[in-house]
Parts: sequence; structure tokens; C-alpha cells
Amino acid sequence: MTSNASPQTFSELQTLDLRGAALDHAGLKAVLPRPELNFATAAETVEEIISRVRTEGFAALCDLAARFDGVTQTHTRVPAQAMTDALANLDPEIRAGLEESIARARKFAAAQVPAATEVSYGVGATVTQRWVPVRRVGLYVPGGLAVYPSSVIMNAVPALAAGVGSLAIASPPQKEFGGLPHPTILAAAQLLGVEEVHAMGGAQAIAAFAYGVPVAPGEDIALAIEPVDVVTGPGNLFVATAKRLVKGVVGIDAEAGPTEIAILADGSANPDFIAADMISQAEHDPNAAAVLITDSPELAQLVREALENQCNTTKHSERVRIALSGKQSAIILVDGLEAGISVCNVYAAEHLEIHTEEAAEVASLITAAGAIFVGSNAPVSLGDYCAGSNHVLPTSGTAAFASGLNVNTFLKAIQIIDYDRTALNEVAGHVIALANAEDLPAHGDAVAIRFN
Repeated sequence: MTSNASPQTFSELQTLDLRGAALDHAGLKAVLPRPELNFATAAETVEEIISRVRTEGFAALCDLAARFDGVTQTHTRVPAQAMTDALANLDPEIRAGLEESIARARKFAAAQVPAATEVSYGVGATVTQRWVPVRRVGLYVPGGLAVYPSSVIMNAVPALAAGVGSLAIASPPQKEFGGLPHPTILAAAQLLGVEEVHAMGGAQAIAAFAYGVPVAPGEDIALAIEPVDVVTGPGNLFVATAKRLVKGVVGIDAEAGPTEIAILADGSANPDFIAADMISQAEHDPNAAAVLITDSPELAQLVREALENQCNTTKHSERVRIALSGKQSAIILVDGLEAGISVCNVYAAEHLEIHTEEAAEVASLITAAGAIFVGSNAPVSLGDYCAGSNHVLPTSGTAAFASGLNVNTFLKAIQIIDYDRTALNEVAGHVIALANAEDLPAHGDAVAIRFN
């Protein structure tokens, strides 16, 4: 194991030494590093925004665009010509990358579509489950510190594979692009055939999708925003809070927090690779989390040196240093690989990389992660763009119970019960007995009346 890093170490990154600590699941959960997110503070602001969008419609959206994005608009719908121009002017190399990403994502999404299930309980008695796409979805693509055409792909491809008939994208308006979303966002939507794109961001976009925004009498009805059934896509604290508040009015994929990476590594790992992967996540956001879990103090030291070396040359060095020095990031020292696996399963990372000997075997022991990247040649950035997997993943430990965005996010299962008279008669006595046991005799009567 070698490193070309300078002898300086990245001292800002905290160490959490769990060697010798006998911690159970709850104990580990209490000490692992997490970002501080104040949903309570954001909620008051977001509730006001949602209320304004519901009562004022486009007037509120336009006022908020001027306030938060510095742009003037009367409606949010991106003109079709702007979409066409964005694709026509797209850099050929970027287009090729987007097309490859779309092709791989489509192949994986198509394989996820579940088949209908039918069970027979005898002649004339069947129960079937069939999958039906939701009517309409709103796909949120963030702006802010970066441009995310990849999020257009990750949101839209599984929805299209599910058979959703109506898709709308929202992305923040950009002052430097005449109040429209970034042209690469528009080009990605055009490549996918998504015609409805709105220049709106933040909590107001989530509110507009959830409740809809009608146009005034006499205006072009095509400019209206029809309510959706499901809202998906990552965003900042205000977007996550808005999704939390409209959940129940619409379905959501998750309340996404800041992005995170956890890396489980032993002494065989390459410290330069690990440092590069930690930095690649840290450049997203000052609140991003990067966690190294290892039983090798020597590797930890070499990673610190590599971080210092690479941080000095990366473009977003200041942002990276803030993220890596925050309480959400750490090097966690453990007694051995088994202890490291336990930490990984409690941490439940959005992205988990395995840099160990027999990495595939280790990966098979992970029970909580949004996505697992196996071995030294599967960095998270591969999954961000061209692995074929989806990069909209559960954060903040929610991978313990939640899944990444997939085709099933946009499907609903409908059960179909088909019994004839003979089949009903076979279980009538059981239904009546159970109904009486629950003191719901009318339930039994509803069966008995068919045979009286």
C-alpha cells in the first residue's frame, strides 16, 4: 500500500475510536456522526410558502422566483423551443454521456417491472395482484451548487418504465439563462421525451406539484400545473421539509437529506482511491457526509495524507474542507472487519463502498445501504452517472427501512378478488365465525344473505 501524498495530514477530519467499545445497535446509533438538520426551523417558512402557492398560485411562484432566484417570470412552463434549442446546442461529448446513461438506466429499470400475480384457491376462487402506474408524477431536479442532468435521468427513466403517462419536471430558474433552468437540464429532458418542464425550485415547486396551479380565466390552459400523484427527487432542507409536509396529499420517494458516503476498508485498500471518493461526495455540499470505517490505523493515517494532498488541488476545495471538518464526517476505527460491518449496518449509508479483500463476500453481509459499491473499481461517481443503477437514494440512516428510487416508486398494487357462489360458500362459515369473534355480525350477515 503506497501513497504519493505529502506528509501533512488532514487534521480537520475527526476520529471516532470504537475499538474496545461494546456497543449494541442502539449504542452505535447514538454515537455515529450525522449532520444537524433543523426541520422545525425550516417548517415554519415552508408552511408559509405552501400556503401562498395554494392561495395565490402563479403570483406566489413568480414572487418567490424573484425573491430566491433573482428572475422575473409570469409563468413557469419552459417553452418547447427552449427545449429544442438546448438539445441542439448541447456539447456532443455531454450528449454522448447522457445517452449512455439513459440506455443503461433504461435496461435496469425495465428489468424491475413486476409481473402480475394470480393465486387460485380452487375452481371459481382467485386472488390477483396487478401493478398499475400512478396517473402523473412531479420530478424535482435541484439547482444550487451544481447542475444535475443526471437527476433528470434517474427520476424520469423508472417513471417511464413503470408506464406513467404524465411527467413534469421542476428545476430552479437560473438568472444567467434568462430565468429558465440550466440548458443541460432541458437537453436531458428533451432526450427523454419529457415535454413539460417548469422553471421553479424549492418548497414552492413541491407545493405546486402537490396542489396544482390553475391559470386565470382566458389564459392558455397549457400553462397550468396539474396536480400530481407522486413527487420524487432530491433537494435541500426546504425541499425535504416540503415533501414531509405534503406527504399524504401526494406520495413521495423520501425526505432526502445531505448526500453521504461511507467506506468500509481494511489494510489492503488504496488510500488515494478512498480520499478521492470522500472528496467526490464532499464537493456536493458543505453539509455532505464522508465516513471511513476501518480496522487499520495505518490506512487511516495514509488517507488523511491523501486527503490533504488532493484537497489542495480539487476545484471546490473550500466546500470540501467544510464538509470533511463537520461533525457529520469522520474516520471510525473498529476492532475488525466484523465490527466494521456492524457499524455499516447501523449507519445505513446512502452510498457504501467496500474496499476490502473479498469485497463481494463482505458486501453480501450488508443489510442496510442505499447502494453498495463493490471493490476498488466501483466508485460512487460510477453510480451517479453510468452504472445503470439509480442515484436517488435514502439518506440520513433511512436506508435501514427505505429503498432507492425504482420502478415500484411509480406503481401501485391492486388486489382483485374473484369468487363465484360455490367458492364463497366453501368459506362462508369461516367468515361468519370470524365476523362474530370481532363483534361485527353485519359482516357475517353480508355473506349469509347470499345463501338465504
